[in-house]
Amino acid sequence: MDSKLSRRSLIVAVPAALVVANLPSNAVALTVEEARALVDQVVGDVNRVINSGKSESAMIGDFERIFAKYADVTYIGLSVLGPAGRSASAADRSAYLKAFQGYISRKYGRRFREFIGGQIEVTGARPLKSFFEVVSTAKLKGQAPFDLRWHVFDKNGKKQFFNLIIEGVNMLAAERTEIGAMLDKRKGDVGALAADLTRI
Repeated sequence: MDSKLSRRSLIVAVPAALVVANLPSNAVALTVEEARALVDQVVGDVNRVINSGKSESAMIGDFERIFAKYADVTYIGLSVLGPAGRSASAADRSAYLKAFQGYISRKYGRRFREFIGGQIEVTGARPLKSFFEVVSTAKLKGQAPFDLRWHVFDKNGKKQFFNLIIEGVNMLAAERTEIGAMLDKRKGDVGALAADLTRI
């Protein structure tokens, strides 16, 4: 994830309503304990990967499997794509979602690799509007601890996270900005965006 300060100032200014727009109506059909238990599982898997001693490529593969298992990648991908996702052909939309899963896994996987030798610990959870926020703390060698916040919902009976905030940088807001800019450069061509995401 790009956590540059210049980008952070923009992201923090994004209204919270944009981040939670279009959540499913049954998104709150779970408890604080269930939301926390889900993130406990995610954090446990992430901790095992970052301390596994594997190569970067192997770790990235593991992170993609973690995202596919615990995150609603379809919701995230279409949310950041916006209206272009609704007007795209089924083939282009499918290609984009597949490419987006790899792209987001590589991007955040590289960020999580910075945590090697450290540990992530879940510290609390609370309801927020139509979803739950689970707070965890990353404790890294030689650095002050910092927050990772996971936004969790229950969609159609499946508990998943749909957003992640690292050091105040909001994944959904950041990716809306970046994917939107990439799409603009490709004149709104979702198929071209999908092809290019596989190379990032």
